[in-house]
Amino acid sequence: MATIRRFDHADAPAVAGLIQRCLREVNSRDYPSELIERMCDHFTEQRIKELATQRQMFVAEANGIAGTVSRDGNKVYTMFVHPRAAGRGIGRLLMRHIEALAVIDGYDRMETGASITAHDFYRRLGYVDVRSTETDFGFNYILRRDLP
Repeated sequence: MATIRRFDHADAPAVAGLIQRCLREVNSRDYPSELIERMCDHFTEQRIKELATQRQMFVAEANGIAGTVSRDGNKVYTMFVHPRAAGRGIGRLLMRHIEALAVIDGYDRMETGASITAHDFYRRLGYVDVRSTETDFGFNYILRRDLP
């Protein structure tokens, strides 16, 4: 099973690589290649380090970094699981970890923007659609989940 820990700046190359791999191998089923490459260009090692200074960022380790997620208050960002690790509960583990932290901080709900690709994942975790929107990175769902 995976263990969750705080992101360390030394993780940036692995996390950037994981995100780019997910985008190219998984999200490319739902988005055109030029949009995928624009997203990959956005999630560089340097950008990951910057995001980690703005949000709480976590990684899941299971024979290397198998997933990542970040949060700012009750907002979920940058949730990715390595394609080889998909379906093993790592995404759920990461989400439940940051949801528990949000409860400790006094939040009663979580919110996220989800790609077409990730939409069903969030729905299986109990998130409900609030609206949809167009972003610089294409179509996006906004979802919310009440916390216990």
